[in-house]
Amino acid sequence: PEVVKSICEAASKWGFFQIINHDVPIEVLENVKDATYKFFGLPAEVKNKYSKEHSSSNNVRFGTSFTPQAEKALEWKDYLSLFYVSEEEASALWPLACREQVLDYMRKSEVVIKQLLKMLMKGLNVNEIDETKESLLMGSMRTNLNYYPKCPNPELTVGVGRHSDVSTLTILLQDEIGGLFVRENNGDNWIHVPPIKGSLVINVGDALQIMSNGKYRSVEHRVVANGYNNRISVPIFVNPRPTDMIGPLPELIKDGEKPIYKQVLYSDYVKHFFRKGHDGKKTIEFAEL
Repeated sequence: PEVVKSICEAASKWGFFQIINHDVPIEVLENVKDATYKFFGLPAEVKNKYSKEHSSSNNVRFGTSFTPQAEKALEWKDYLSLFYVSEEEASALWPLACREQVLDYMRKSEVVIKQLLKMLMKGLNVNEIDETKESLLMGSMRTNLNYYPKCPNPELTVGVGRHSDVSTLTILLQDEIGGLFVRENNGDNWIHVPPIKGSLVINVGDALQIMSNGKYRSVEHRVVANGYNNRISVPIFVNPRPTDMIGPLPELIKDGEKPIYKQVLYSDYVKHFFRKGHDGKKTIEFAEL
């Protein structure tokens, strides 16, 4: 009960917390970190097979920065984005250098994700997560492998600009280098998230802020560029399905609580996010009433 309470409190006050003793085996986490380095160590022409121009599927994407066509300055980051559809598709399309390790990481994390969602729903007095609700909260998943090469002029750029995620929850594995900062919800303080060996960093995304009618808050975060070390991180984005309508959960508004968000099609929300550069928490305005 204490853990449930502190998780719900962290999700409403900070939108952000770290967990240890989470039951995802440490070697699974280490394997996925090694696989990330392995993928980004591949020759450019091999990685480019997965770029927007060459990838055989929208679900596998190698790229740089966030939305290059909309940004004034590029972010100092390369990434491989893997949208999970099925084991068959992953086996056929995901790069061999990291396929098994990412699938293993996703499989082993599922128990934790379900447990966290159960606790967070309990905090909203939603005690029953049926199939429909489970699919709304975690109907689709994407894993990114992020690589932040060391930067000759770190003061001139960022690793990732300030933004909140569009997910329900993000489960982030970071290495020991550090560089992730979270914005205090009611102020301008940026707080460094110290890497804790074996931990997973959990943050609330916009979809959960909308579904919880603002009780849980997505958090603005950014990554600074580093002049000394390469850094990697591996987030799993736990999302509604693109075809889902998201809005405040019916259980929350049935007793007369006023909805502060409208129902929006999740894929429209995501498109809006990707149409522009990173701009803090502006995306959420898209769903406000």
